[in-house]
Amino acid sequence: MRKRIAYPALSGIALALILSSSCQNATTSSPDSPSKIDSTSGSKINEDSLLTNIQQHTFQYFWEGAEPTSGLARERIHMDGVYTQNDRNIVTIGGSGFGLMGMIVAMERGFISQEQGVRKLDHIMDYLGKIERFKGAWAHWYDGELGTAKPFSEKDNGGDIVETAFLAQGLIAIREYLKDKGDSAQQVAQKADKLWKEINWNHYTNGQNVIYWHWSPKFNFQQNHPVRGYDECLITYILAASSPTYPIAPQVYHEGWARAGAIKSSAKKYDIPLVLKHNAKEGEVGPLFWEHYSYLGLSPKGLKDQYADYWEATSNHAKINLAYADLNPKGYKGYGSDKGWGWTASYSINGYDAHHPDNDPGVISPTAALSSMPYTPHESIQFAQYLDKQLGNKVWGKYGYYDAYSETANWYPQRYLAIDQGPIIVMIENYRTGKIWELFMQAPEIQQGLKKLGFTSPYLK
Repeated sequence: MRKRIAYPALSGIALALILSSSCQNATTSSPDSPSKIDSTSGSKINEDSLLTNIQQHTFQYFWEGAEPTSGLARERIHMDGVYTQNDRNIVTIGGSGFGLMGMIVAMERGFISQEQGVRKLDHIMDYLGKIERFKGAWAHWYDGELGTAKPFSEKDNGGDIVETAFLAQGLIAIREYLKDKGDSAQQVAQKADKLWKEINWNHYTNGQNVIYWHWSPKFNFQQNHPVRGYDECLITYILAASSPTYPIAPQVYHEGWARAGAIKSSAKKYDIPLVLKHNAKEGEVGPLFWEHYSYLGLSPKGLKDQYADYWEATSNHAKINLAYADLNPKGYKGYGSDKGWGWTASYSINGYDAHHPDNDPGVISPTAALSSMPYTPHESIQFAQYLDKQLGNKVWGKYGYYDAYSETANWYPQRYLAIDQGPIIVMIENYRTGKIWELFMQAPEIQQGLKKLGFTSPYLK
């Protein structure tokens, strides 16, 4: 791995140009990526370098910033060193799944060598295989040093099948990427494959036609949280149907997730169709991470079933955010589809909040727009350029863009969250090359699972 040099006095674009000249192993963008965007910089090299710079710095969250005992992603990193809940070394299973996919990007673009990546991944796979699991599923959080599950809440002290799905998405992508890259890589691929196949998805139905989010040996299914659409959890059902060892029946998807067809919606917001009924109050849409987490590996391009065209559903959600940014009903500073936009769950002025157009205290989360790049490339790149030119080091640090900011409140906390950093790397890559989509969608189990549930996709053979 090249020694990473800090250039604290340079803006993002200037730093990007320096990094681009040294990133000789980086792949070039695809014909449909930033070269075709008519940006304010007017230069393909500026756009490509900017995106590479964002990916490279954000990846360091999962590399240099990883919890050392486990190799997994810390739940949060605070540059001020203040952790009021004493959780500096708590690792996140879902965020670590995003980090696995980010590792592929890093190897592809030469941020790390394949040898470095394989060595780190081998350590991670061994750790994931040793820590306590719950019918094959992992807990939401673990103490990275001790390897013990950390309860998310009183009765959520066992398996979290949704966080497990985010990890499994990464395991499958890793397996597909490494399976033909030499002996040591193949061994890691086999470990990832074993971990994925040990997840007992069917157990989490509790004998019903719906998946339940949590199961605990102590509290059983008392948390009682059925996973129904539409939100960030589609990938859970796709993986559960695709499992070669513990699959769910199709009716679990159709009656549980799709609510026997009630998931469909004819509603509009700002005259833009929602397509699917969001798990939100009437007339509202959810935070944008709903269009990111499931689609890091699962490609919505051309993905359809009897309920939706998923590219329309995901793209329209992002477009609703753009419309809100231009409307800017509360007159917040720095808002606009050509400036600051994007609302999702992140740090907020008063703690943590799930932001969306109807719940907006003036806080913008960079991951929202950046991870929407496949859906709104022009506006997402403009957003990155706006941050670079107008806000600079107020919003940019060691691991890329900080989690959230507010120009109106002059609020610029130097803090990061794994679940927000991970999608930035992966979705920018899906925009540039489609690499992670390609790897995940080529997996034989995913091909079979999608067909089993009645999906069509240009990726299906």
